[in-house]
Amino acid sequence: MTDTTAATTEAESTTKPQPRLKQKYKNEIKTALTEQFGYGNVNQVPGLVKVVVNTGVGEAARDSKIMDGAIKDLTAITGQKPQVTMARKSIAQFKLREGQAIGAHVTLRGDRAWEFLDRLLSLALPRIRDFRGLSDRQFDGNGNYTFGLTEQSVFHEIDQDRIDRVRGFDITVVTTAKTDDEGRALLKQLGFPFRSGEQTV
Repeated sequence: MTDTTAATTEAESTTKPQPRLKQKYKNEIKTALTEQFGYGNVNQVPGLVKVVVNTGVGEAARDSKIMDGAIKDLTAITGQKPQVTMARKSIAQFKLREGQAIGAHVTLRGDRAWEFLDRLLSLALPRIRDFRGLSDRQFDGNGNYTFGLTEQSVFHEIDQDRIDRVRGFDITVVTTAKTDDEGRALLKQLGFPFRSGEQTV
């Protein structure tokens, strides 16, 4: 072992532990995907790039408190300050002006993305009433997956007694997968409860 390697290993051991889901990916999932798709190079194995959490706020122009509530909820759910989404052009029939606030989003990378997915899969989704799994048909053709949640109350970070209004979110998981089949296999290994193709024990 070189001095550089030893120093790196020592530094890693003193930092906070890696997210649980990230460890599972490194220790189990990469091997499983390599066997499934026959990758010849470890760099071919699909991985997680980022997670984008987005909410639209159509009424924000008429009531700034609505936007404030969306930002507060997104911050609580993701642990990161959201970016406000502005309208790129004016649309008269929707009373929309260019530069008007229409939503907010957060982009999670690295450990924050892994930790968010872990909380989403292990805590939030099981709290959805009559949950029957996620559709596996909402991939974009390049291995990235988007799905919606109808209300913020499924996240335990949200105080149920202080919800100003029911607010839905779109969540996009961006991966390095080249195809939807690879992306689907990655997310299934991570624990995404897809309806289609689920095996019963």
